[in-house]
Amino acid sequence: MENIKFVRNENPKAKPADESKLGYGKTFTDHMFIMEYDEGQGWHDPRIVPFGDISLSPASMVLHYGQEVFEGLKAYRTADDRILLFRPDRNFARLNDSNERLCIPAVDEEFCIEALKELIKVEKDWVPHSEGTSLYIRPFIFAADPFLGVHPAKKLYYMVILAPSGAYYPGGLNPVRIYVENSYVRAVRGGTGYAKTGGNYASSLKAQDEAEKFNYSQVLWLDGVEHKYIEEVGAMNVFFVFDDEIVTPALDGATLPGVTRASCIEMLRSWGYNVSERLLPIEEVVEKYKAGKFKEMFGSGTAAVISPVGELKYEDLVMTINNGEIGEISQKLYDNLTGIQWGRLPDEFGWTVEVCK
Repeated sequence: MENIKFVRNENPKAKPADESKLGYGKTFTDHMFIMEYDEGQGWHDPRIVPFGDISLSPASMVLHYGQEVFEGLKAYRTADDRILLFRPDRNFARLNDSNERLCIPAVDEEFCIEALKELIKVEKDWVPHSEGTSLYIRPFIFAADPFLGVHPAKKLYYMVILAPSGAYYPGGLNPVRIYVENSYVRAVRGGTGYAKTGGNYASSLKAQDEAEKFNYSQVLWLDGVEHKYIEEVGAMNVFFVFDDEIVTPALDGATLPGVTRASCIEMLRSWGYNVSERLLPIEEVVEKYKAGKFKEMFGSGTAAVISPVGELKYEDLVMTINNGEIGEISQKLYDNLTGIQWGRLPDEFGWTVEVCK
């Protein structure tokens, strides 16, 4: 592994005194990781340096053409003070899938995981202690060429910043209200839907804004071609529990291959549930609801882990799911996934990676 230079922050910030007020993505640690790419040289000069602003040319390509990708994962502090990562290999494999789609040179996945461990070791005191809290990890890559031309970048930066984050559900898992989006689309097959890139999230803002005006938490996206098949809920993957089947939309190139999604599928199948990855028309959901077979609905993702849905609105039909309460399967998944992540339950799947004690 290439040596990682370390420049200590001589003016460290005070750690948050009240972890109940951490919020999400608002406070950042004292250090960050940086690595650069130059054509002909490859990725080079890895270093851990004080967290701070970066200087870019106003002509930097990322500002004009959006050539960038990112990831999101967490570090967790266990009751016996170990610090764990959850399936980081999946995140960095997905980062390279995003890189390939955005014409960004691949990173060495093993090196990035080891570099992340080194950064977390430096910042281990920033990993919060309270129940449900974690250290959010944001790796990202962006084009920096000062060039106004649509062309793959020759100069890029890879960076990692860390943010201690509060409990996502300080008051417990409360089901959210969702409506089916009929006007806007998130992505299309052949596009960048499966990549974790900023443009996908920018294009979702309008629908999110509209949802909030009508007191809905998020939207359920339909496919961008036929406007018929379910894809994601907000920025999360989505699951439906029918009578004897749990359905999640198949990965068709327009849907993000979530790490939590994959973990839910593996865990559910290990318990003996019938899990299908297939096309799911919104009309089938309506039919299942009218037949009394629509039992649960939940989103899955890094931030919330499991987000139960208590109400789904499609056109003029408002579907109340499980009396607006969290379902048995949603609760069981949340308890077991978070149990593994925080080291409260044995990791029978081999998903966690210990960083340090």
